Amino acid sequence: MIYNILFLTLVGGIPYYLILEKIPAIKSKHIFLLSAFLLLSTIILSAYVPNEHKTSLVIVSLVSSLFTIYKATKTTNFYKLAYYFLFVNAPFFVLYEGESALYSLSLLLSLLGLYWIGRFYERNYGSANYRYITGITLVRPYIGTYLTFYLIAIALYPPFPNSLFFLKYILGSESNLLWFGVVITLFFGNFFLAMNVMKKTLFGRPNSHIHYVHMTAREKMPHILIIGMLLLFSVFGLKEILL
Repeated sequence: MIYNILFLTLVGGIPYYLILEKIPAIKSKHIFLLSAFLLLSTIILSAYVPNEHKTSLVIVSLVSSLFTIYKATKTTNFYKLAYYFLFVNAPFFVLYEGESALYSLSLLLSLLGLYWIGRFYERNYGSANYRYITGITLVRPYIGTYLTFYLIAIALYPPFPNSLFFLKYILGSESNLLWFGVVITLFFGNFFLAMNVMKKTLFGRPNSHIHYVHMTAREKMPHILIIGMLLLFSVFGLKEILL
């Protein structure tokens, strides 16, 4: 049963690409929330229904991950990026299943931060698209700081929790050709995509045709909570590696 759930939700986004993305009434933010909820449900269920991964399932998820990396390079929408990152990491979820719970949760927190950034953009700039919102760090440092934190965490930079849990799992497992394929794809895929977003929106010259909006204290609260939780995860991750 657990494998069916993993396959339908994470082996990649093929069902999402073929069905959900084709339905106009279903927005990208809804797809992210659905995929995040299903991943969280899978994490909880895998704790009670342990299984070993199937090689064929890992291979399918790896192929889907590579395709998702390609799709992610074509979008500048925060909502789409959020669920694309889930699908990019699908092989890791399948390979380690219940053991990947902490990595999955830290990734979900980082992507939830991207989702809230997308909501801010949608509310103030008309959409979650960041194509023309360049140089955000220079003119709105709070937004730039939050976004930098999430992207660096997703890019697997230490000592952020995503990288620590990723390192813990790969150091404690046996390596083979498929294992190398998963690790290399996830490491470079997450890094390349996150750095690409940073280059396009965090840096560069601010767009003189855009009125850059300040975040209110209320809008900052979700980000402060998310970053606080990620920092706690980092402390726990360091403890897990060092002890």
